[in-house]
Amino acid sequence: MLRRILLAGALVLSACGPAHATPQLDYLGQRQVPSGAVLDGTVIGGLSGISYDPAADLYYIISDDRSAKGPARFYTARITLSDNGIGDVEFVATHPWLDRDAQPFGPLNIDARPPVVPPDPEAIAFDARRQRLYWTSEGERRIDGPGAPILLDPWVRTAGLDGSFLGEFALPDGFRMSAAEHGPRRNSTLEGLTLTPDGRYLWAAMEGPGYDDGPPPDEQHGARTRVIRFDAESGAVDGQYTYPLDPVSAGPRGDNGLSDLVALDDGSFLVIERGYGTHVAVRIYRADVVEGSTEMTKTLLADLTTTPGLTPLDNIEGITLGPKLADGRQSVIAVSDDNFSPTQVTQFLLFAL
Repeated sequence: MLRRILLAGALVLSACGPAHATPQLDYLGQRQVPSGAVLDGTVIGGLSGISYDPAADLYYIISDDRSAKGPARFYTARITLSDNGIGDVEFVATHPWLDRDAQPFGPLNIDARPPVVPPDPEAIAFDARRQRLYWTSEGERRIDGPGAPILLDPWVRTAGLDGSFLGEFALPDGFRMSAAEHGPRRNSTLEGLTLTPDGRYLWAAMEGPGYDDGPPPDEQHGARTRVIRFDAESGAVDGQYTYPLDPVSAGPRGDNGLSDLVALDDGSFLVIERGYGTHVAVRIYRADVVEGSTEMTKTLLADLTTTPGLTPLDNIEGITLGPKLADGRQSVIAVSDDNFSPTQVTQFLLFAL
């Protein structure tokens, strides 16, 4: 865990200088992680969420590997930024998430009795005040096959900075997996996670609507997905909100969902909507909670699919606020999930807000 890997000369800087997607969000450039890069015996890939520790200038990055290529885990990294793009990306360490029994999660084994079902890690948030991490799993829902249904509820857990188990938030009943068409859909649950800057609230976002919330978005219709607010200190659910998803624009048989969010204050966020089909479609919105309403509003900041100079664009799934840039603007860093596929890339994108 202490060995370091430096991704410097082998990385590709795809764009230099700002390309103005909108007056509010400027694209500055990207770095790519070489395919097959390894740290401490784990393949660096499936990067689905990112969160920044400003005091240590360190990034926490979660992998969605379900203990197939290594234990379910997260990485720490250092990223050098400038007004012209991203310099080096240095992966510092990797840590397995530990279960309640202080052991790493094993790989999927549906033939075991009881079946071994690892988590589906998707989102991560660093808590500077309490010096701990929050992370989500999308759970599992397998109802086909000769045996009994395999159900694992999604979760929001609290962990030490070494990945050790500290606790789990109690989710509303509507977030529990069911063999019937109730509750969350498979692979469409807790995809986004963010802590407000004052550390008071933890927000967790569903990728798409559950069965009780209506059908997923299609090419003609959008949908509404749920966002939960927790009191970070007590762990109590403090509110539920709905976020409006766009119709699918990623091509036939594609999808669209909320892949991550980062809090600007107690009620404003940057939100990634990501669609995957015949091509990737990614948009970044500003979303706001309106006083007296449980329906969030949104304003488009950037359509990454049409941002000049942003090529290639892959499966963007994580977003965080980084340090201030030299010119005083707020850096925003996004990361892609390559699905451990040789035809995709792991990329870090830099924007100025």
